[in-house]
Amino acid sequence: MHNIKKIKETMKNTVLIWPEGKKMAVTIRFMLEAWSEGKAPPYSPMASPPKPGVVNLQGIKWAEYGAKVGAYRLMRIANKYEIPAVFCVNARVAELFPEVILEISASKFEIAGHNYAQDEVLSGLSFEEENQLIHTSLKILENVSGVRPKGWVSATLATTENTLKILASEKLLWHGDYNNIDLPYVINGMNSKMVAIPHSDFADNRVLNGAPLDLFTTYQNTFDFLHQEEPNSYLNIVIHCHFGGRPLISAVFERILKYIKQFPDVWFPTHEELSNHIIKKNIKEINYIDRFRK
Repeated sequence: MHNIKKIKETMKNTVLIWPEGKKMAVTIRFMLEAWSEGKAPPYSPMASPPKPGVVNLQGIKWAEYGAKVGAYRLMRIANKYEIPAVFCVNARVAELFPEVILEISASKFEIAGHNYAQDEVLSGLSFEEENQLIHTSLKILENVSGVRPKGWVSATLATTENTLKILASEKLLWHGDYNNIDLPYVINGMNSKMVAIPHSDFADNRVLNGAPLDLFTTYQNTFDFLHQEEPNSYLNIVIHCHFGGRPLISAVFERILKYIKQFPDVWFPTHEELSNHIIKKNIKEINYIDRFRK
């Protein structure tokens, strides 16, 4: 009880860590994904999946929507509200649909690595296999976009004990596989400085076969709680291009941006800007109570 009381007493006097006295940081993470040849996502809105062993052509076509339409719609919405975003991209997308990668780069959105294909997860790979997959994925994205990715999010967040070491050897700036923290921080023990960035507990796939408005309610309630009760908070909004980029969920996503944008004390950085700020301030991982301790 004493610690909880201490938090409440000191919360209002907490020194703000974000630029220009901003109370909270919010980032947008778009996931642009593709599956291996002949593979479809293990989920889709189709009620009747094909028989075992049959190629799910409908599922494959459904997943292509992200690169053919969804990514463009999400860029348009983000630009409308002048909010930057990072596209975490499977390198296979760059091979199949290089035009969308060029548009992302030309529109000044950040590009990050996200495996080669979404079904080729890192867990279970040897060090050599994982190292080659990460290196190849980053190189493909760089060759197509003309920009070297500075961040990485593993497919399904399936990080391994080797991932961080490999990303450091690639001289990346940030690693976005973290779901055990609230705030980004400088990772200790790296030869080059790298920032750990939290993912999201409630990406848009949570409402794929449910009620899309739940996406707005969840992010609104989360934002309101953090904004009102916990200065120095961080919120990462995650949207997948192949279903969040469809009109039904895009409409809800736009509503989220419109709501948060009305708060002048919110900072909307790219993942790169966020990471550079964390490094400049040398912000280390701190536990919850120490965040509000005088």
